[in-house]
Amino acid sequence: MENRNSNLYKTTTNVQNCSSFPEDFSTKYGISKLFPYFVEILPSKKYIYGMTQKNVLSDQKLVFSSDELQKQGFSYYQITKMVEQGKLIRLNKSYYENAGFTGDMNDFYYVQAFAPQGVICLLSAAVYYGLTTFRPDAIDVAIPPKTKLSTQPESQRFSLHYFSGERHSLGVRTISENKNPFKIYDIEKTVVDIISNRNKVGIEETKEILTNYLARQDRNINKLYRYAGKLSCLKILKTYLEVLV
Repeated sequence: MENRNSNLYKTTTNVQNCSSFPEDFSTKYGISKLFPYFVEILPSKKYIYGMTQKNVLSDQKLVFSSDELQKQGFSYYQITKMVEQGKLIRLNKSYYENAGFTGDMNDFYYVQAFAPQGVICLLSAAVYYGLTTFRPDAIDVAIPPKTKLSTQPESQRFSLHYFSGERHSLGVRTISENKNPFKIYDIEKTVVDIISNRNKVGIEETKEILTNYLARQDRNINKLYRYAGKLSCLKILKTYLEVLV
């Protein structure tokens, strides 16, 4: 039998049997009831309805944006259904938490959802680089002044620091751990920020962090000096180095 709708279909494995669709629906879209499978073709996107999309949501990725989900082929309807089924937890209007996440938990993964321009900084960054044993009560996040943030998560607490100009943009790294991205200042920028904020961080903590940095084989003193010069704390850095070295 000639398939007059052959241009509408592409081979797929997980599709919906079309016998449950009404007659006028089939007629409108030129879909024969004799054809056992249905795939809706939209002008720019293709979605497969009534199916379980296995292995699409990686159990190693904690936070998904709505754009990421749509790029993976999920419609708004499917995203809503996954929220209703408890597969996704809505964090805000643009981000969702993967309830099936089985990877190693890191609270840094949530920052992108609530502060897209946020950069892990100060003590939280120092802990990440192993420069201190101190554990802050909240995640230190640097954001530009006047940044509008969505509601912070109930399970996480951010300590926000307003960095402007080069203090915010200098030394930013984007790290991805099993497809879980977060932005953090590199180690030299972290040390310089700690020294600049030594009264807020604590004098003893500042000494510990700088001492541990200087003991590292991968330290880069020239880079440290360059950052300190740009951020107007070169003089105090030199004072600390004279005492510690």
